[in-house]
Amino acid sequence: MKKTVQEVMTTNPVTVTLQDNIYEAAVKMRDNDTGFIPVVDFSDGNTLIGVVTDRDLVIRGYAEKHSGSTSVERVMTTGIRCASQSTSVDEAAELMASQQIRRLPVTDGKKLIGVVSLGDMAVRGIFADNAGSALSDISEQHGLH
Repeated sequence: MKKTVQEVMTTNPVTVTLQDNIYEAAVKMRDNDTGFIPVVDFSDGNTLIGVVTDRDLVIRGYAEKHSGSTSVERVMTTGIRCASQSTSVDEAAELMASQQIRRLPVTDGKKLIGVVSLGDMAVRGIFADNAGSALSDISEQHGLH
């Protein structure tokens, strides 16, 4: 039986809302040792509306001379691909490889329920051969080997 994303994902990930600013997002990244924070709308049942990455903060935030008080909405990435809890680990890995990403939000409908990362899957050594080699390519391209 194939492993699903639900078996390896991080539940209750750190999040921000549109009321948060980029300084607050950066502090949460530092304090939680992550470079990826989902942006949710709590008033609408924890609906995922985007993500903020450390790269977003640098490229769209500080390099564009936005102050720390700028809303995360100005720098967040929208239109992101997601997995469902029943997505197989192999399918998630292939999606990450095709999108050149290392983290994937997991949703139930539009509600954020977790995040799965390359690290979550690598630690468990459960890649299919083709997905694993594709993900190795991402790591090499980003200097992570």
